[in-house]
Amino acid sequence: MAAAFAAATFAFVCIQLAPGDPVTALGEGVPEAVRDRLRAVYGYDSSIGTQYIRWLAALLRGDFGFSTAQQRPALDVVLDALGNSLVIVLPGVALAMLFGMLLGAWQGIHAKTRGDRIVSTFMAALYAMPEFSLALILLLLFSVIWPVLPAGGMVDDMHAYYAPWKQVSDRVRHLVMPVLVIALVDAAALARYQRQSMRDVLDQPFVRAAYGAGLPSRLVRMQAWRASLLPVLTLLGILLPVNLLGVVFVEQAFAWPGLGLAFFNAINARDYAVVAACVIVEGVVIAIAGFAVELLREAADPRLRLHEADYQRGHG
Repeated sequence: MAAAFAAATFAFVCIQLAPGDPVTALGEGVPEAVRDRLRAVYGYDSSIGTQYIRWLAALLRGDFGFSTAQQRPALDVVLDALGNSLVIVLPGVALAMLFGMLLGAWQGIHAKTRGDRIVSTFMAALYAMPEFSLALILLLLFSVIWPVLPAGGMVDDMHAYYAPWKQVSDRVRHLVMPVLVIALVDAAALARYQRQSMRDVLDQPFVRAAYGAGLPSRLVRMQAWRASLLPVLTLLGILLPVNLLGVVFVEQAFAWPGLGLAFFNAINARDYAVVAACVIVEGVVIAIAGFAVELLREAADPRLRLHEADYQRGHG
């Protein structure tokens, strides 16, 4: 929580130091008298220090401020956008974890074969491709050349008038391409880590001893895969929070009102409260993801839990 607060303070100071304010972002055509009145109403005519103290006092009361761009509480803006982002990020990361780990494990077992070289080349190209470019390619293929999927948005304009089963189908069709972009890019990263980790574990003495003892290859490889999960799970803990704010270009390409797009729009509109709220919520998500990954790491390797218990006893 302290890290999230420090990051939000840094974001608050940086955006305050930039020229202009949310009233300036209203554009031309607004009389100067109206601008001055709005600055007085929102407190933008005060010094940065005074504005920071007011913001901090409100934050301690659970008040994240008011969005000048959307005219509603900043926390409501961020939570709505967070929910929209999780709808595509969670399935995307889950699919990436499934296919990335399985594919990387297969590559580690069949390292330096022709199949491994082909898959590695494809994954390297996919990993290097910007998400926005991949999104445009999918749009071109499945919305223009073969118009089988909607080009953007969360639902069709007539969604409210559809039958329940068609509403579900409509939501799923809008989810396919954004989720696929996230899954493909993240799977490429996970597969590269899983492949290298699997190769390192297969070279360990306990694996050679297991083979020498005559244990079935399937059992040995399964245990080797479990032992190779630790660095991959650490990467997984980074992917979830990074995707929440990092898929802004994907959200732009598919007109998806997620957290990344809300953060980007808030910066452009100089919406101070929403920018700070986005950073704080992102910090909380990072903390939760880190805790969840630590539990997964302990489940994958119980020795971590034993080491922690020994450390606590030694420093008790």
